[in-house]
Amino acid sequence: MLIFVLNAGSSSLKYQLIDAETAEVKASGLCERIGIDGVMKHQIAEHRKLEIDQPMPTHKEAIEFVLDILTHDDTKVISSIDEISAIGHRVVHGGEHFKKSTLVNEEIIKKIEELIPLAPLHNPANLLGIKICQEILPDKPNVAVFDTAFHQTMPEENYLYAVPHEDYTEHHLRKYGFHGTSHYFVSNEAIKILNKKDTKIVVCHLGNGSSICAVKNGKSIDTTMGLTPLEGLMMGTRSGNIDAGVIPYLMEKKGMDTHQIIDYLNKKSGILGISGISSDLRDVIQASQEGDERATICINMLCNRIKKYICSYAGILGGIDAICFTAGIGENASLIREKACANLGFLNIKIDKKRNEEKSSNNRLISHDDSKVKVFVIPTNEELVIAKDTYALVK
Repeated sequence: MLIFVLNAGSSSLKYQLIDAETAEVKASGLCERIGIDGVMKHQIAEHRKLEIDQPMPTHKEAIEFVLDILTHDDTKVISSIDEISAIGHRVVHGGEHFKKSTLVNEEIIKKIEELIPLAPLHNPANLLGIKICQEILPDKPNVAVFDTAFHQTMPEENYLYAVPHEDYTEHHLRKYGFHGTSHYFVSNEAIKILNKKDTKIVVCHLGNGSSICAVKNGKSIDTTMGLTPLEGLMMGTRSGNIDAGVIPYLMEKKGMDTHQIIDYLNKKSGILGISGISSDLRDVIQASQEGDERATICINMLCNRIKKYICSYAGILGGIDAICFTAGIGENASLIREKACANLGFLNIKIDKKRNEEKSSNNRLISHDDSKVKVFVIPTNEELVIAKDTYALVK
């Protein structure tokens, strides 16, 4: 069964065409700068690549263009759109309404719309992708797969904030967590490798957006992101955890309004803000190697914060069987993995330097044979999770 997996952003559109039964990716791509001067990057099976400059004023035109590419004589992946069985959509925020993926109908759309205040940058774009697919592919079922759903197993003591309880009951103020499809996929891959019934796993999803999750017996127990993706680790441009008193202090000192301070913390802070170089950690690592002091401090800050959460979650889980690194930084930055796990011998964590520096796109062990805690690099596959959930609901 072919599933069209869609991740609609405010000015971008990521997609994959996946055979959910075999996990084969038939095609994948990214439409960027929608509404500006759109560019489409398209990957077809057999590793044929295309980069097409194509004006895409709207998301609808972008989706129509993708579907045309999939069936075009020169780039044909499928004979016709009829071969697509369903569309699986990434939806960032499901609040407390959605504990699992769901088939989309008008009631589901209304509930996702109600959650827009919790994810004003993401849910509107996700909804737009759903509505466009309903319009141009009216006979195809749509499935919503939520970033927050995996974390709905967190116990109350881990998701509540220490504020008056009525703000939770009346305004839904709580930790929700994100990257749920990634944490689910990676932790399940680790469970298969460990081949044991009871497991205590810490998943470090490290990319431009980063979060860490404590997973016990396949269920999320705690995670670093909160009401929004701003909480937790420092990230590419997000500050992560700060003293809440910083906000009114800066607003007064710099004459900022609410929108400006949120923009400051979301888009001008984190790795970019500390390094003063880039939000791309590869640039920062290069600068550090060339002697840039701020770049070195930035790397140390990031690794210390990862380390803090690993230790914290060891306490919450009552020990660790495995640590998993995933996503762009987690899969590719050996320096970050090494420094994040340094001095954790008291938790029986020991990285093997040679294994850690090996390059591979497969699951791999990077801990030393003497390490009681296994440390893995496991490439994430959120699109496959979306495809499989969609398949399970529509087959």
